[in-house]
Amino acid sequence: MGKFLLHSTLCIPSTSILASTSEKGLDEKINEAFMPFAVWWENLILAEVPIFGHGIPIILIILILGALFFTVYFGFVNIRHFPTAIQVVRGKYDELEKTAPKLKPQVYEVEGDLVDTIKDEGHSGEVNHFQALATAVSGTVGLGNIAMVAVAISFGGPGATFWMILAGLLGMSTKFVECTLGVKYRDIDTNGNVFGGPMYYLSRGLKQRGFSCLGKFLAAVFAILCVGASFGGGNAFQSNQAAAQIIERFGLSGDATGSIIGLVFAILAGIVIIGGIKRIAKVTEKVVPLMAVLYVGAALFIILSKIEWVDDAFALIFKEAFTPEATITGGFVGVMIQGFRRAAFSNEAGAGSAAIAHAAVNTSFPASEGLVGLLEPFIDTVLVCTMTAVVIILFNMDGVFVYGNVVEGQALMADGSRLGGVNITSLAFESSINGSSYVLMAAVCLFAFSTILSWSYYGLQAWKYLFGRSKISDLTYKIIFLLFTVLGAAITLDAVIKFSDAMILALVFPNMAGLLILFPYVKKEFKGYMHLIAKK
Repeated sequence: MGKFLLHSTLCIPSTSILASTSEKGLDEKINEAFMPFAVWWENLILAEVPIFGHGIPIILIILILGALFFTVYFGFVNIRHFPTAIQVVRGKYDELEKTAPKLKPQVYEVEGDLVDTIKDEGHSGEVNHFQALATAVSGTVGLGNIAMVAVAISFGGPGATFWMILAGLLGMSTKFVECTLGVKYRDIDTNGNVFGGPMYYLSRGLKQRGFSCLGKFLAAVFAILCVGASFGGGNAFQSNQAAAQIIERFGLSGDATGSIIGLVFAILAGIVIIGGIKRIAKVTEKVVPLMAVLYVGAALFIILSKIEWVDDAFALIFKEAFTPEATITGGFVGVMIQGFRRAAFSNEAGAGSAAIAHAAVNTSFPASEGLVGLLEPFIDTVLVCTMTAVVIILFNMDGVFVYGNVVEGQALMADGSRLGGVNITSLAFESSINGSSYVLMAAVCLFAFSTILSWSYYGLQAWKYLFGRSKISDLTYKIIFLLFTVLGAAITLDAVIKFSDAMILALVFPNMAGLLILFPYVKKEFKGYMHLIAKK
């Protein structure tokens, strides 16, 4: 029956109330306007080729084969030199910087002008090894480790965890290559400000190999996509999932609640990013350890409290990796795709984004930072993602939700309701430790905030490569970036996943093309640095 209002002595149908109840809220309107573009972009970037009767995204084939090639070519650097990487971060080899030869001036062409970098380029930088790692880790260790793991398991079951771990191990080698190149081809102005990342090693490195036009084209494509990725996976997805946790924990409601939370995040982020990489590094080197202890500590407590079930969880991971449940779409290949896809989003190996942060390090040896960079996928995927996955699998031993039964990014729960992303992880934590969902909420907000900070720097570097290094260019980017912080909190998880996934994965096309051409230069840098270490 329709609603009625009593006016004087007459009962008049309240058409105005009927209209208002069906009128869509602000967040819903924003989502409907954004969804068509998100769907189109996802379909474009994740185009598939049929292999053994299954459609496999071309982008994943490039990532997997490229990472495998680098792992073999560099003699399993991801495993053999893992201890060396830790020693570099600890500063064991810092005295080698004092013996570094003075580098000759390098003249590069940037934005049509010849730019003479400072002569002692190798001895310049803005942050130390740990700060560079902290900034890059804060950009990779984010909600992908909490929300995207839940998405991967919802879609692909426990077996997706196996493929995530494998992708993380292989991705260590790819990260080593891109971070080495990030330092080798960076640009440092007369004020000591560093400009680096794939935009520079694509344009400069490929020119050195005789592919000048190709290098300029790939660098421009990467820069455009990197700006988009900073708006999507590095920003909108983060504020989306942080808002989801805050709304869930405090039972908030309202048409514009998400937008308001996003606005608060935007204001806080704006205060920090105005200060540039040095301020971002100072914040992230404090926030990253805090959030790591907070989140990893809670996850380990849950795992240890259910230690008798952990072997069953891992047995399920290995079994389901090759023989998944019938409800999993795509079978074995579908599970593998989910694992690699979510790992790629989480650790960004092959996307080249972290090389932008690593380029700012104060070192004379590019390979030293390449070694530091390979620690990222290990920390991000092999450790943090695996812990999250085990917690969720332990939680779902009794079938709280149905693997593979997903609609709009949300899993079907046993009670008939639907839950998605970070809220599944939150429920898993709360079921083991009363009140831990609030601890997780705090961790989620810290993860989201630190990732937004790091990606603001990545996107800004790409923006400046495209539009110049003026103050107006700087401010324009930051305003647009902060608007996406608000937008992300207002749209649905399904829309933001489609846009974020595709934006970050799109970076792989230009970046991997460059890595597969420039890897011999990495070999030369690596051999030289290891020779110095051996002489020490």
